[in-house]
Amino acid sequence: MNICLFTQEEINLPLKLSDPRAEHLIKILHKNEGDTFTAGVISGQSGLAKITKIIKEPDSKEKGRIEFEFSPSGSGKELFPLIMIIGFPRPIQLKRLLRDIAALGVCQVHLTGTELGEKSYMQSNLVESGNAYKMLLDGSVQAGSTHIAQLFLHKSLKECVESIEESSGKKLKLALDNINPACKLSQALTEQNISSVVAAIGSERGWTDKERKFLEDRGYIRCGMGERIMRTETAATVAGSIILSQLGFI
Repeated sequence: MNICLFTQEEINLPLKLSDPRAEHLIKILHKNEGDTFTAGVISGQSGLAKITKIIKEPDSKEKGRIEFEFSPSGSGKELFPLIMIIGFPRPIQLKRLLRDIAALGVCQVHLTGTELGEKSYMQSNLVESGNAYKMLLDGSVQAGSTHIAQLFLHKSLKECVESIEESSGKKLKLALDNINPACKLSQALTEQNISSVVAAIGSERGWTDKERKFLEDRGYIRCGMGERIMRTETAATVAGSIILSQLGFI
């Protein structure tokens, strides 16, 4: 845990000893009264929190608490102007994918159904149960950031692309594809004067010819990252890293 995140309401309240954050502070970080830890308000500022008192109740963790004072000092590492469209992967892959791209600092994640994607993946309760948000939160904590990527769900690629076009301005639009791409990803990035990007990555079976044409008609440049075929989660992390590097953020 590289930062301990709180909601705006929580930052002014004691932290129960039964809370996983409190357990991490005491059992993993071995914090005591007078010690400080990195903390922040979700979607707000980061800073240092000083532990003023640890109250332990032998009969109940629920009654025990950590009292602390938070002193904000920074913006909390703002997210980067990279939107990622991702065809629904297997639920076990989705957990790792969301955590990793959140750590990179992607500002929006759009999960979408695709023509070759397994339809049952979209029925997973991962998103409905709140676990998807938890993975994004974990990625932000790993990065020491207070800002969490927005998550959107779409039934089809058409719905997804049109939704992004309605809410975003001019961006470089890329569709990752290892089937006869027009150019390499690195080439598409260096040949453009860019400040923000939308990158689309298909599900594990890739894009259909119909989807390729749809993306090209919408202004997406089909580009590749070599001949090797990657898992969706790997392709998303690699592509995100390359793009953010070219934008000058990493």
